[in-house]
Amino acid sequence: MKEAAATPEGRTVHIIQGEYRISETPEEVLATILGSCVATCLCDPVRGIGGMNHFLLPKGRPDDANIKYGTHAMELLINSLLKRGAVRERLEAKVFGGARMLRGLPNIGEANAEFAQWFLETEGIRCVASSLGGTQARKVRFWPTTGRAQQMALSEIRIDPAAAPRAVPQADSGEDIELF
Repeated sequence: MKEAAATPEGRTVHIIQGEYRISETPEEVLATILGSCVATCLCDPVRGIGGMNHFLLPKGRPDDANIKYGTHAMELLINSLLKRGAVRERLEAKVFGGARMLRGLPNIGEANAEFAQWFLETEGIRCVASSLGGTQARKVRFWPTTGRAQQMALSEIRIDPAAAPRAVPQADSGEDIELF
């Protein structure tokens, strides 16, 4: 189990890439930092239980049970909540992340965001709020027993999609490399 840091608002548990956590402890706050990754926050407000996941890619191979993939991360989060007494019909989702962080590469953030929305719709889970896309990293805090969420934009980790990556020639090879 992760160590929780005490704050005036409660204990903060940091969720990193490829992790998830559920809680029914009112003093516990789940937090993560997102770029192209997506975090789905689920809550059953009647039961007072919720959780957060943080996935890196939408889908892996069909036999790949790895939480870094959205398919597995969503199943783990939902099933863990249901096992602890949450009712599927009462689950409310808030989804964050999916930014385009690196220009010139496939837009993983967009694929992650689309996957999360598709998965929730397919599973019949109501999405009550979302902040997806853009070019800015986010810090998200989630109070799992109430469903309250807070997002802060991290302006120092902003990528300007209009700025072209610079190609810098290597001194001896004559080849170009991209620096991010």
